[in-house]
Amino acid sequence: MNNQEKDKILILSASFGDGHKQVANALSEAVQFTLPNVEPIILDIMEWLHPNLFPVSHYFYSRVIKRFPRVYSYLYKRTRERNPFSVKLNSFFTLGMGSILDIIEEIQPSVVVSTYPFAAGIMSKLKENGLVNIPAVTIITDYTDHSYWIHPFTDQYIVGSKQVKDRLISLGIESDKIKHTGIPVRKKFVTTQSRECLAKKYNLNSSQFTLLIMGGGEGLIGKGISTFRALEKLSSPIQIIIVCGRNKNLKNQLEEELSRSKHHILLLGYSENVNELMALSDLMISKPGGVTTSEAMAMELPLLVYHPLPGQEEDNANFLVESGLAMQAENDHDLIGKIESVIMDSKPLYRMKQRSRQYQSKTSSSDALKVIIQTRNCVKEHENALFTMGMRQSL
Repeated sequence: MNNQEKDKILILSASFGDGHKQVANALSEAVQFTLPNVEPIILDIMEWLHPNLFPVSHYFYSRVIKRFPRVYSYLYKRTRERNPFSVKLNSFFTLGMGSILDIIEEIQPSVVVSTYPFAAGIMSKLKENGLVNIPAVTIITDYTDHSYWIHPFTDQYIVGSKQVKDRLISLGIESDKIKHTGIPVRKKFVTTQSRECLAKKYNLNSSQFTLLIMGGGEGLIGKGISTFRALEKLSSPIQIIIVCGRNKNLKNQLEEELSRSKHHILLLGYSENVNELMALSDLMISKPGGVTTSEAMAMELPLLVYHPLPGQEEDNANFLVESGLAMQAENDHDLIGKIESVIMDSKPLYRMKQRSRQYQSKTSSSDALKVIIQTRNCVKEHENALFTMGMRQSL
């Protein structure tokens, strides 16, 4: 079968936060591993719809999140439930239906999957207006709900936890339209790796307690430099891996700030090998993004949440702590105390590892793909049945 004849799955995503793109990549990878006759196509809708505005809006998004978190928190909470304000704001972000329709007509996918809330909104409007009849699947990339993920013409929702499924049901969505598979993660996060071999690769000690600190693609970590200074108060030296993402200023500052640290520091920028760093680590301090935490759970890496950003990160943090998947520190003093406690007694880390096995399936990506294919087939069967009924009535 040549490329032109391949069935196509269109995955609509956006790079406003790395999570949406990572889920799209995980799904694309699952397609390539398991369905050789299907071609996954990922489209960044914000970059596609607004190529000139995209760099500015992306910069503005990251600045608002970092410098004015209360503004983001207000907008998030104000639009959490569907209301006139949320509908009006959503209509602005879902402009560009015509361009997406052109892409769909050109690609002719058999199903469209959205890993970005405003993409899900565009697909629902296209279906509502009778412009497309393609199955529309939404993958919610956090452990929470929000009105911008929920749209009346979505055929199927894929969610990361039973709690999110229950919440969607309480909002009036039919139970059979929601599947709990876990948030899809890439294959490398479910592959067992040798800690000893990786330690040699990164010049680390495989038997020493290792702390991984990650701030997502933008490198937003804790309360900034003060958090790293606080780590010097730990009673004994440990190994610390710090991933600064694309935040070059932070990396430069830390190179100077930590040059005389008593700890063994491995300082990195953006890394494509986060799975290796997780496999090396005993505990991770991270932004509680839905995808990063899912990857950590797949690796059975215990989490310590600190200073989550307002909005979905706060919701994710609450889910993780309440489910026994993470600890949360309230301030620098509490942070040091919690790290010290698990260095002295590893039982809490073991319990979190055990909980991870219950909450994050190592087959989340393939399970999500099965749901997508089933949805596509069911919708096709329904359309064929309607067509046959219509033909009979016309005779």
